[in-house]
Amino acid sequence: MDINLILKNRNMTKYRLAKRSGVPQSTVQDICNGKTELHKCTAETVYKIAKALDISVESMIAGSVDYRPSFEHFKSTICHMVNDMGDFDFIIHILETDKIRSLYNKEWYPECLYLLAMLDYLSKENDISICSEYNDLRRARLSKILYPLGVLTRRFLSGSDEPLQESLEQAIPEFLKYNIVESEIRNVV
Repeated sequence: MDINLILKNRNMTKYRLAKRSGVPQSTVQDICNGKTELHKCTAETVYKIAKALDISVESMIAGSVDYRPSFEHFKSTICHMVNDMGDFDFIIHILETDKIRSLYNKEWYPECLYLLAMLDYLSKENDISICSEYNDLRRARLSKILYPLGVLTRRFLSGSDEPLQESLEQAIPEFLKYNIVESEIRNVV
């Protein structure tokens, strides 16, 4: 669970969360900034924060467990975040949370590179300078091309490689650079 996003959506500051929960502000800051992992906090701290945010302890803990959703689910979640937050807030959120580096450190390379591609794409679309913090990761590339599940399904049903070729031609260059085929990030359901 992303506490920062909950705070933003509720127009609540970290200071207010600390006061409302009774958890020291420095602890709240450390949790929100990723210096302290939620699953390493005491049950009392997690309970107090959950209660102050009016969410269940289970939903708070679920976000801190190292659960890896399917890549399709991950992509969908990221696209929904972009649509919900808007390009600029999404970019700021990704940079502030350093989620790209976190995914890389977990060795979740497809997710890491997808998020980096999204950051680069949105930066280009909004005429924002590319963040140089991830230049070391920009040299990486997945060993095999990752096609969307829908494209693979069309290939299977048609018995032809034509859907693969069409998707490559329509792919967004910032994604294709990492061997990820993505052609649409805005129209998600």
